[in-house]
Amino acid sequence: MVALKTTVAVILSALFAAGSALADICVQDDSGAEVCLSKPAQRIIALSPGATELIYAAGGGDQVIAAVSYCDYPEAAKALPRVGSYNRFDQEAILAQKPDLLIAWIEGNPAEQLAKLKSLGLTIYYTQLNDFDDVSSSLERLGKLAGSETQAKLAADKFRAGIAELEDRYSQSAPVTVFQQIWSNPLMTVNNEHIISEATRICGGMNVFGNLPNLSARIDNEAVLAADPEAIIAGGMGEENRDWLDEWLRFSGLTAVRRNNLFFIPPSTIQRPTPRLLEGTTLLCQHLETARGRR
Repeated sequence: MVALKTTVAVILSALFAAGSALADICVQDDSGAEVCLSKPAQRIIALSPGATELIYAAGGGDQVIAAVSYCDYPEAAKALPRVGSYNRFDQEAILAQKPDLLIAWIEGNPAEQLAKLKSLGLTIYYTQLNDFDDVSSSLERLGKLAGSETQAKLAADKFRAGIAELEDRYSQSAPVTVFQQIWSNPLMTVNNEHIISEATRICGGMNVFGNLPNLSARIDNEAVLAADPEAIIAGGMGEENRDWLDEWLRFSGLTAVRRNNLFFIPPSTIQRPTPRLLEGTTLLCQHLETARGRR
C-alpha cells in the first residue's frame, strides 16, 4: 500500500510538472487584453521604432526577425528585414515571416491592419506608453513573453533608479517655463499628459502649453510669442539637426532667444518611450539648469 501511494504521488508530481511546463505565458498588454504564449516567443516582429527598442532592451533582440522603417536602434536593428512602415504595413511580408508575436503601437499603427492580422490568428501585444512607469513595466512584460525576464528586470530597475535620482536632484529647483517643440512644419507641441512633459516636470520645467486638450497639438508662432517661454527644447529632422532652433533666432524679443536658451535634444532620446528616455531626460535637466543660471 505504501509503495502504491508512493507510485501515485510520483505520477501526480510528474503530471503537475508537465502541466506547469505547458502552462501559458501570459501578460496584460497596454490595451488591457491578456496576451498568452505556450512558450517564449521565437519569431518577433516589432511594428514601431519604440517597440523595437523596447524588445531589444528587454533581452529579446535575438528573437526579432523583422521590423518597420526607421527602426534604427540598437545598431543590430538596422539590419532587420522591413515589413513596411509603422503607419502602413506590408501584410504579406509579415505573414511570410511566420511570426509568433507582433509588438504593435496603439496610437501609431493602423487599427484596421492590426485587426486583419489578428483575425488571421497572429498574436499581438499592444503598446501605448504614457508615462515613465509604463516604460519599466513594459520591459518586464515583454521580457516575460521573450523568455528574458532577468535581463528585462535589470533594464527596468536601472531605468527606475536613474529617473528616481533625477527626481531627487531637481525636485527643489526653481521652475523654468518651457516650450517643447516636437515638429516644425506644422509647428507642434505636447500637453501635460504627454511623456515628454513628465520629463520636463522631473527637471523642474513648466510646459507653457500643458493645458491644451490634445496630447499633441498644432500651434503657431504667435502662440509661442504670447507664452514667451524661458527655454525652447526641440529635436529636429535628424539626431544632429538643430535647424528648428535656428528658426527662432529671428524672434529677438522672446525670452528664450534673448537668454540664449535654445536647446537641442536628439529626438529619439526624448520622443520615443523607451529606456533611452533616461538619457534624454538627463540632458533636458542639464539644459534647464543652464537656463536657471542665465536669469
